[in-house]
Amino acid sequence: MSNAIICFGEMLWDILPGKELPGGAVMNVAWHLQQLGEKVSLISRVGHDAHGQRLLDMLRGYHLSTEYIQVDEQQETGKVYADMTNPADVHYDIVYPAAWDFIRWEPPLTALLKQPGTRYFVFGSLCSRDAVSRLTLEEALREELIKVLDINLRAPHYTRGYVEWLLQHCDILKLNISELELISSWYHPYEDKEWAVRELSARFNISTIVVTMGADGALLFMNDTFYVEPGIPVQVVDTIGSGDAFLAGFLHSFIQQRPPRECLVFANKLGAKVAAQAGAVGIAVSH
Repeated sequence: MSNAIICFGEMLWDILPGKELPGGAVMNVAWHLQQLGEKVSLISRVGHDAHGQRLLDMLRGYHLSTEYIQVDEQQETGKVYADMTNPADVHYDIVYPAAWDFIRWEPPLTALLKQPGTRYFVFGSLCSRDAVSRLTLEEALREELIKVLDINLRAPHYTRGYVEWLLQHCDILKLNISELELISSWYHPYEDKEWAVRELSARFNISTIVVTMGADGALLFMNDTFYVEPGIPVQVVDTIGSGDAFLAGFLHSFIQQRPPRECLVFANKLGAKVAAQAGAVGIAVSH
């Protein structure tokens, strides 16, 4: 069976006070896309340990294929320690190294990327922090697919030079307002979000840019037109994975060729729904 969407990147556990939540931006996106009925393949790597096995079991339980998830005999399954002091602005300590830093190019990936019916390739910036996964990502980006970049600027896990390289290799870009302000400031003093988006689109030849703005909603630049959707009032439990759900909702609508505003509205609703629950995919494991 062909897989219309390939997601490449990290899968891990978010460690919170009293519980562990399955996560990782790209795994979250893949999970939500699967729940929305899309055909998804996930390329990642876990450790040969209990945490890795639990992630694999969870994905199989939701009928999301683990065929392209590698198992590392040396490195442990990824972990992120979340500082929940402010649930609306969670801070993360992303453990390095982790198994997902060492995704290797293996022959099955060539067949997957060239499989008839595969059209979209979703990836993030975080999974390029180590040379091993970075080189595998670069190899994958050679394929003629629609490339969807989810920027995730977590210091110290990125460099300006490589972020710029990734921006040159995407067709659809999703980022949050803080990331937009930061990247824009590399070139000019930040003026306003619409100016910054236009400048980013022109500089890197990106036709579709989506900006999440938390409680202020979201902005979409598509077909040289701006669309703005206000925030949906919810009681925020935490913001972990809400941006990932947003991206999955947007991409699902985009693939269905819905009008731009409908894509934004649906993405906004799904992101708000996840912000109103604990964790990225609504599954908590006590520890």
